[in-house]
Amino acid sequence: MNKFLLTVSALALSFASTLSAHAQDIHGDATAGSKKNALCIGCHGIKGYHIGFPEVHQVPKISGQGAGYIRAALHAYKAGERKHPSMRTLAASLSDQDIADLAAYYSSNGLGVSLPATAAEGPAKAAELVTKGGCTSCHGPNFSKPIDPSYPKIAGQHADYLYVALRSYKTNDKPLIGRGHPIMGGIAKQFSNADLKVLADYVGSLPSELQTVQRARIK
Repeated sequence: MNKFLLTVSALALSFASTLSAHAQDIHGDATAGSKKNALCIGCHGIKGYHIGFPEVHQVPKISGQGAGYIRAALHAYKAGERKHPSMRTLAASLSDQDIADLAAYYSSNGLGVSLPATAAEGPAKAAELVTKGGCTSCHGPNFSKPIDPSYPKIAGQHADYLYVALRSYKTNDKPLIGRGHPIMGGIAKQFSNADLKVLADYVGSLPSELQTVQRARIK
């Protein structure tokens, strides 16, 4: 492992331990979360739904995502570390208990699938970029077994969303776009946008535990 990846791994473990301690402060109740998700399902509960502002992409699949990551992401939106205007507004309306309950609900709401222990090889360029970024050192050998609960499962996530998310870690000077994260910021800035597109397409093509669970229409 090169010096950069060793540094990233050390930062990852340090950052993860802080988030994990925070995430464990409040117990999440999945049943309570199922009654608090009315604003969530308008986007995350519709298969194929695209958001059009500030960038166009499919909304991410969150059913089956890790509870720790959902908590970390919502707290980052609430704190302004993630700038997406709709998500910032929504997160600002949630208490810490609401966030814990929603995270518990969505982490238990996936359909459950068996995944290979390691991801299938993609194009040579994708393999080169995965190695350069040390992606599996945090997200796991199949991109669905992150080393810490506060990191996301990313295998099979919508490729267009992954691309926008990766680019957002490179953005620090726009009011409506950008994510502040010391680890992902350093990694993403190594790559051109074309490289990030290759990474997103590869990871998005992999088998996934992530789902969009669509509710029956209310009659």
